[in-house]
Amino acid sequence: MISETQTVDELRGYDLRIVQERHGYRFSLDPLLLCAFAAPGVGARVIDLGTGSAIIPLVLARRTEQATFVGVELQDGMAELAERNVELNGLADRIAILREDVLGLRKRFPVSSFDLVLSNPPYRKRGTGKVSPKAGRDDARHESTATLADFLAAAKYLVKPTGRICFIYHPARLPELLAEAHLQKLAPMRLRLVHGTADAAARMVLVEFAKGRRADLKVLSPLVARTAGLDYTPELAEILGGDPR
Repeated sequence: MISETQTVDELRGYDLRIVQERHGYRFSLDPLLLCAFAAPGVGARVIDLGTGSAIIPLVLARRTEQATFVGVELQDGMAELAERNVELNGLADRIAILREDVLGLRKRFPVSSFDLVLSNPPYRKRGTGKVSPKAGRDDARHESTATLADFLAAAKYLVKPTGRICFIYHPARLPELLAEAHLQKLAPMRLRLVHGTADAAARMVLVEFAKGRRADLKVLSPLVARTAGLDYTPELAEILGGDPR
């Protein structure tokens, strides 16, 4: 049953229904971009660090046959929503929600347990930026118990040597992201900037890392979300699965 404080939103392109708090944290375009960028293989074992309402594992479960997923979420309220959304969409056999801090994952999984580690981590440092009056938004946007370094360290521990780590992050902290990855001996493999329109500054950046491997960084063409007339570009429309959201 849906309460008066919640909504049910449809991603028709993926045949998904997502319960969200009406005035709390609500998923944006960013996790959908990350799903398209990461594109796990058939049968992959995937973990999402900071899953929120579980939008990333839900979308990828629809996109990828036989893959299995773990969504890690520290906030009790968001974890409850994630569990509810997994059940609502009939994907409990493929998606597990784990209520845990990123800092505690070494106790939960053996090293090198996953083919793909994904994260849309909080991109604001503690005490920076505006405080949102909407419940859950600050926890999702600001580093709390775990820092960027902690997210990268957890990802490195969890991913197989042959696997991949994919993050979406704010471009203002890209130098820090790359520097911290270098310290942790994670090699950047692919990088793609995301722009609202072709003439706008980048609003997000997608980066793929690997551990134990060396390669030249491949900088992909920019991903542009909207045309000059503010319609979705063909690529974004495809990412949304034809959904008019």
